[in-house]
Amino acid sequence: MLNTWVVMPTCLPLVLRRCHTCASGSFRANGKFRVNAHHKLLDAWLLALCTTCGETTKLTVLERAHVRSIRPELLDRMHDNDPGLTAELLQDPVLRRRNRIALDWTDAWRLDTGQPDAPDREARDVSVRFAARIPVRPLRLIADGSGLSRAETERLLAEGKLVSPVRLTGRISGDFGFLLKR
Repeated sequence: MLNTWVVMPTCLPLVLRRCHTCASGSFRANGKFRVNAHHKLLDAWLLALCTTCGETTKLTVLERAHVRSIRPELLDRMHDNDPGLTAELLQDPVLRRRNRIALDWTDAWRLDTGQPDAPDREARDVSVRFAARIPVRPLRLIADGSGLSRAETERLLAEGKLVSPVRLTGRISGDFGFLLKR
């Protein structure tokens, strides 16, 4: 029987960037946008607040874009300060690269295993799905979802009782599956 686990975001991640005022290293995106017009050209920024001093930083979303080149629904979502758009933009690698930021997902996600674990099963086939591109350690997910310690999970991997087509060491942010034999 195939179980499906889902890694879901619980809130927006912290934006890792140095604050010019207090030298803090993290900002919280609050879902607010600023749109500025220069005749037929638009600039748009996602605003984020320093977690220490409250200073505002602007993350560039659009820069000198012609009004006709912007989808009207995107512009409406920015004017409405849509929190869903904030989450989408923070996931965008182009935006992160352009603004030289990284994301800290610590305490911003949870694992939904769907149903209580049946510990007496011989083998368990699990498919892990990501609702957002959240970089996590697969061994940590397997340990948390199975109710095992991380040392026990590493031992099962070394003994060949934990099998997956993807590498389970390091970090992963895409869907994967594994087979756990006991």
